[in-house]
Amino acid sequence: MESNEMSREDEAIARFAGRTTQRGAEAVKQAIASASAPGVPEHQPDTESLLAIEPATPGIPESASPATETDEQTFARLAALPMLEYDRARNTSAKALGIRPNTLDKIINAKRGKSDTGSMAFDEVEPWPDDVDAGELLTEISATVRRFIVCERQTADTVALWAAMTWLMDVVQVAPLAVITSPEKRCGKSQLLFLLGKLAYRPMAASNISPAAMYRAIDAWNPTLLVDETDAFMRENEELRGIVNAGHTRDSAYVVRTVGEDFTPKRFSVWGAKALAGIGHLADTLMDRAIVLELRRKLPHEKVERLRHAQAGLFQDQAAKLSRFADDFREAVRQARPVLPESLNDRQQDNWEPLFAIAGTAGREWIERAHNAALKLSNADELEHGIGNELLVDIKTVFDGKKIDKIGTADLIAALCADDEAPWSTYNRGKPVSPRQIAKRLKGYGITSKNVRIGYDTPKGFEREQFDEAFSRYLSPPVFGINPPQMNTGAAFQRGGTENVSATEDKYPPHATKSGAGIDVETVARGGFIGSVADMKTPSATPKAAPVLDCGGVADKRGVAGGGNFVEVDV
Repeated sequence: MESNEMSREDEAIARFAGRTTQRGAEAVKQAIASASAPGVPEHQPDTESLLAIEPATPGIPESASPATETDEQTFARLAALPMLEYDRARNTSAKALGIRPNTLDKIINAKRGKSDTGSMAFDEVEPWPDDVDAGELLTEISATVRRFIVCERQTADTVALWAAMTWLMDVVQVAPLAVITSPEKRCGKSQLLFLLGKLAYRPMAASNISPAAMYRAIDAWNPTLLVDETDAFMRENEELRGIVNAGHTRDSAYVVRTVGEDFTPKRFSVWGAKALAGIGHLADTLMDRAIVLELRRKLPHEKVERLRHAQAGLFQDQAAKLSRFADDFREAVRQARPVLPESLNDRQQDNWEPLFAIAGTAGREWIERAHNAALKLSNADELEHGIGNELLVDIKTVFDGKKIDKIGTADLIAALCADDEAPWSTYNRGKPVSPRQIAKRLKGYGITSKNVRIGYDTPKGFEREQFDEAFSRYLSPPVFGINPPQMNTGAAFQRGGTENVSATEDKYPPHATKSGAGIDVETVARGGFIGSVADMKTPSATPKAAPVLDCGGVADKRGVAGGGNFVEVDV
């Protein structure tokens, strides 16, 4: 404060020195008196406004705020953010600065003292200059997949949705693996993986990658990881599987490792899209987090083009359109809350949620195609679970087939072993399953044997009602098709429910575009583009054979509610 006063006096004397000296000491007194009092600002600060200001980011002057900060201050603020926080702010900040997100990445990485790509050279993809119709783009990509790969239409549709997801990793919350598998070699797995690399955001082929290389590459470059031959090197690699599993959901997508000579703990991000290709069934923990794209070997009459003969610019144009699609629909996908098929289990619903959110931006046709793909690829019509669930299924078959409400343990085992394709006749080291093994398996479901009266005998056994809760809790009724999901209208959302819409009424929007033609962004944000199955009729207890109906490649529209069978029509 004293130095401040001296500077003001010096200033006054300096002004006096420039004047005539005829006034003498009196002039000096007046000059000093005219100097303003130190430490008293002309305007008192607005205390309430100051309290509302967030603490300053380290390295940025406290006077700077996001509204007034310079470009350099913005770069410093973003560089100080953790990786995931930067990922969330990346696109908004780039738009505010008037630069492309890729350019911002380079600047921020330079501020952090690391190269943008190191030894990796990712192709820069310029967004498509015109507005992109979401439905037409996904349809184009799906058709392109089937031009080069022998696969079901549902598989090609899923590839299109998953490729689009790789451009939206900053807004989705679950990153399902794309597991490309087949029972034998020469079924096109590597070809499909290569095709995905042409469409995905920052593709990085990494066969036989080590655990350390994987988490460091993901943390440094945020690539789409494309790993081939996973059946050969990942089967026994627990650490590598753990890293892949950790990257399934955004909140848990981290691994902690020590670095440097002093072994300092450091957290690495493992969040990113990953596609794995291999023969057969991969580890259960991987398959549980995956959308499985199963391929088959080509028959002589099945003709596809060779990828290397694709016309120039085909995949570059589609990648540019995906980039533009991501820019235009990023916020709609971020806020989407799609309704998912109830026949999928919780993990399957998690896996399909980001793909359904993307399908919802593309209108009626792609909502239906996403439903068909989810049910077919998730094997929703099959009860493919553990050995305990298989036992429940077979016991239910025994009760239903014999039309009984109680059975002795010995008779139950005999009935189970009568099925040559079931495991029970050789379950006990080549011998039939024992009563003790049956009891141990069923105990986990809260079911224990007891004396049951059958005629004049009271053997140890079970009553049907003991299984009712386990059947309803662990066994879903088989679903062989699905009605097309109906569009929820705004009125339905205001009521907090779903609207019963006739399957013949066209209440789907056309393909969405950025300009607003088609799906309303607010409707998408509320999750209104995917509704529940509507206008359903319950079949009789013993449904009669019905002719196959042409339902647009979806299903016979008679019988979801009552568990009736459906006939899938592939057109």
